[in-house]
Amino acid sequence: MNKLIVILGPTASGKTDLAVFLAKKLKGEVVSADSRQIYKEMNIGTAKVTKKEMTGVPHYLIDIIPPNKTFTLAQYKIRTIKIIKDIQRRGKTPFLVGGTGLYIKAVVENLQIPKVAPNPALREKLEKKTNEELLKDLAKLDPQAAETIDRKNKRRLVRALEVCILSGKPFSALKIKGKPMFEVLQLGISVPRQTLYRRINQRVERQIKDGLIDEVKNLSRKYGWNLPSLSGIGYKEFKPYFEEKITLREAKKNLKQNTRQYARRQMTWFRKDKSIQWIKNAKEANRLIKKFLQQN
Repeated sequence: MNKLIVILGPTASGKTDLAVFLAKKLKGEVVSADSRQIYKEMNIGTAKVTKKEMTGVPHYLIDIIPPNKTFTLAQYKIRTIKIIKDIQRRGKTPFLVGGTGLYIKAVVENLQIPKVAPNPALREKLEKKTNEELLKDLAKLDPQAAETIDRKNKRRLVRALEVCILSGKPFSALKIKGKPMFEVLQLGISVPRQTLYRRINQRVERQIKDGLIDEVKNLSRKYGWNLPSLSGIGYKEFKPYFEEKITLREAKKNLKQNTRQYARRQMTWFRKDKSIQWIKNAKEANRLIKKFLQQN
């Protein structure tokens, strides 16, 4: 069987719980499509799935690199395809699960990604610029990418410029599709906006209670604040707090707001893909997956 099931949706939409439930019913294994859960030591701030939550279902591409290492889209695609094929070979059902749209797109649409190795010296130079400056530079080299890129994601902006500068090709060339490698069913979790926002706010409170402050403090002391991994939501909000520029209450408020904005950007990305079938509950998902798996 060459079939792949994708479970996607915005942050806090319930992807993990749904994927584990379905995987247990359908002899499945989960491959993560989350660009933040790849990092070791970054557990609470990334809302990383725990061993307890996995309930015995194998999960892949979680905790694979330290926060100070880079992991490119090309590397992700190569490793993911290898894992998916291995799951299929063993007669199990692969579930690609996450909210990083570009990771999912790279696998589902077999994007032809230029293999440009990270350049530490260039990255260090680019990291010193503001998002606005990076976007301006990108617009000169690749206007198409500048129009569509997540302008609040510094890591993505730096990588886009790195690819343009080192390869001499536009970053938007990533959108070139290859021949599909799998027969895919993409299911998106549809959650009312107010429900999603409530879950996000509750999750932030829970993260603080679970020790997020200590996690951020330890990571910043060990690695410093200049890492791309620490520029992500869940970590960057606490830099001004540790610098005593804002209160903890303000840091929490910023985290909630930034997470809600991120969820909106995720939905904007996913809504563009008309092949995604939107579901409201596990029963609906189970029915669609069973039908998909029975098709020749």
